Amino acid sequence: MSPTGPRRKTIGFDTVRQMGLALPDVEEGTVYGSPALKVGGKMFTCLAIHRSADPDTLAVRVDFDQRDELIAADPKTYYLTDHYVNYPVVLVRLARVHPDALRDLLQIGWRFMSAKRKRRAGRRMRN
Repeated sequence: MSPTGPRRKTIGFDTVRQMGLALPDVEEGTVYGSPALKVGGKMFTCLAIHRSADPDTLAVRVDFDQRDELIAADPKTYYLTDHYVNYPVVLVRLARVHPDALRDLLQIGWRFMSAKRKRRAGRRMRN
């Protein structure tokens, strides 16, 4: 035990994979060679590989408002770099995120991409 309390095991992509695959219709894949989880063929989370991201960072698709709220609430865990500013994504330091928060965030990313997929399907049916 450390002087500040029990040490939490660092989360890796294996934990992300396990949590993500518990969601409906999730499949494993890659994005630019990085391990990723997808729903309907669309990535909702992957390891961030751009050089501007810290090592062991997860990128999760979220809307811009949610991203801003997460960063404001806990900037040591959630952050953004200039490269990702125009993308609906938040960066997550895996060494800092609590497993429950990660599970919630993966559900948010899954819902975000599932909703986008449903909107696209609805537009195709109307056309």
